[in-house]
Amino acid sequence: METITAIVETPRGSNAKYNYDEQHSGFKLKKLLPAGMVFPFDFGFIPSTKGGDGDPLDVIIISEIKSFPGCIMDCRLIGAITANQSAQGKTVRNDRLLAVPLASQLFQTIRSIHDLPKEIVTQLESFFINYNKLEGKIFKPIKHISSQQALKLIKPR
Repeated sequence: METITAIVETPRGSNAKYNYDEQHSGFKLKKLLPAGMVFPFDFGFIPSTKGGDGDPLDVIIISEIKSFPGCIMDCRLIGAITANQSAQGKTVRNDRLLAVPLASQLFQTIRSIHDLPKEIVTQLESFFINYNKLEGKIFKPIKHISSQQALKLIKPR
């Protein structure tokens, strides 16, 4: 099982979306979500990578841990939800890698996206569809891929 390092931008349960700001070497408030909408798990990125949207690769860190912006975690890559994201007539790949922290106790037996309850994956897809809709974007999940396939998506920038 491949281990990756993830940096949390927005913690689980937060209604505030943060982005890492390289210019200021810190986390900047991007926006607030509507009342009742929160991030279901920690959301962050894999440093020194680049996704189809030009940003570092997005990673959803599935665990019972409540972390904070800037928390660095060693995680086990378990797969990904591949997706296209469209805005203003332009479509880019914007996949969501899925990982479990090595420190997690509740999710320690999860080795693959297929080990997760189907409801978790469905809820994650629904969250990102609705989250993008708020920004006038369309998020369209394509398929679920294994950790070995997800590892191939990780390219240094």
